[in-house]
Amino acid sequence: MRKFATLDELKEVVGQEMGTSDWVPVTQEQIDQFAEATGDHQWIHVDPVRAKEGPYGGTIAHGFLTLSLLPKMFYRVVHIEQTRMGVNYGLNKVRFPAPVPVDSRIRSTVKLLACEEVAGDGVQLVWEMVVECEGAGKPVCVAEFIQRRYR
Repeated sequence: MRKFATLDELKEVVGQEMGTSDWVPVTQEQIDQFAEATGDHQWIHVDPVRAKEGPYGGTIAHGFLTLSLLPKMFYRVVHIEQTRMGVNYGLNKVRFPAPVPVDSRIRSTVKLLACEEVAGDGVQLVWEMVVECEGAGKPVCVAEFIQRRYR
């Protein structure tokens, strides 16, 4: 884990990779709970019998479930100590190049792309997050995660 005492320290590491998170399991229970929370009950996610005959040989996680796990993976890689508040500001360039099969594990590599001052004594941070699935040949999610942190 990369630890930073202050937001100002981040200006020195723009363009650098911060590290890779631990593996995060993705279970059918999580997929089902996500479907309940979002109302997205597409069979490829929630019907193991039908999905077995589908293009992936089983159920797969929702792309937005994968996306919702970005903070969990991020906070296993980066810790910034002296901030009074942090907010998710949005996302750029989100793509899901490959599926996340049920009962697989994912992790993310985090890179700081930008660090800019914003009003209210804050900093806007843009993090590239490349999520891989264990054993897969290409990423399952690539996104720019935007945060605002305040001193």
